[in-house]
Amino acid sequence: MPKYKKALVTGGAGFIGSHIVDALIKRRIRVYIVDDMSSGKKANINPNARFYKMSVTNPNFPKLVKRLKPDVIFHVAAHLDVSTSMKKPEKDAKINIMGALNVIRGASEAGTKKIIFTSTGGAMYPDHVRPPWKETVQPYPICPYAIAKRATELYLEFARLEHGISYTVLRLANIYGPRQDFSNEGGVVAIFADKMLRDQQPMIYGTGKQTRDYVYVGDVVRAAMAAMSRSAVGVFNIGTGKQVDVNTLFKKIKKITGSDALEKHKPGKPGEVAVSALSYRLAEKKLGWKPKVKLDEGLKKTVEWFAKK
Repeated sequence: MPKYKKALVTGGAGFIGSHIVDALIKRRIRVYIVDDMSSGKKANINPNARFYKMSVTNPNFPKLVKRLKPDVIFHVAAHLDVSTSMKKPEKDAKINIMGALNVIRGASEAGTKKIIFTSTGGAMYPDHVRPPWKETVQPYPICPYAIAKRATELYLEFARLEHGISYTVLRLANIYGPRQDFSNEGGVVAIFADKMLRDQQPMIYGTGKQTRDYVYVGDVVRAAMAAMSRSAVGVFNIGTGKQVDVNTLFKKIKKITGSDALEKHKPGKPGEVAVSALSYRLAEKKLGWKPKVKLDEGLKKTVEWFAKK
């Protein structure tokens, strides 16, 4: 089992990244956060971590990594909005591809032993293959966001062969939980919960019959910690294997919040897949990971967090 003393988390002030930072600090690992705060929150920054406000696309980023010499890097920073990536693919590529190359360059110069990368599972696989998808399904990224994620996966294999840097790719399903952004670029759970708690009317894009695989952020953090502690190299799906349509999700959150919101629809977003679910069997075999938090339990925890905020 690898032993790491120093970790760098890109996007460590964001939703998933901040939870990873907290878990690392609990394990008494020295943590560095790099975040440009374009979507990160000051309140998410763990005071026991050292914070650097910087974009991974900054030419000075590799120099910072070389100076910090982290044993392991969790690359979570990303441009997340699929619809924006459809309209501005060059912006998405600059952040998600060039940023990743900067991470790899910094890691190679710093002697970093491993990179753990949060990729996408929901947008990586083809609609014409019945879910839950296994990692053996041929990737079919059709939106720029997923294309950039797939490119990074391939660059990580290049880095392993060229620089000897180990890596684990976590292809994530739809993540939800405390600290998730409820802006238009945020997840649907956060958006529904926030609007219903404010007695506002949330909108469902498309028919609402499109399915997603919802996995709780705490389970994702466990997967990230397993990826750090295991020597497994390659790509692993992180999901529940279960499909839930958006209309059902709407009803569940409505019940938890006690909202009177009506089920209203608007045109669907370009680039979104119709169905999605990820098989976690390989992660269970190689990482010793499987999801623990059931959807109803996770939604209740998430709504309670939003209610306090």
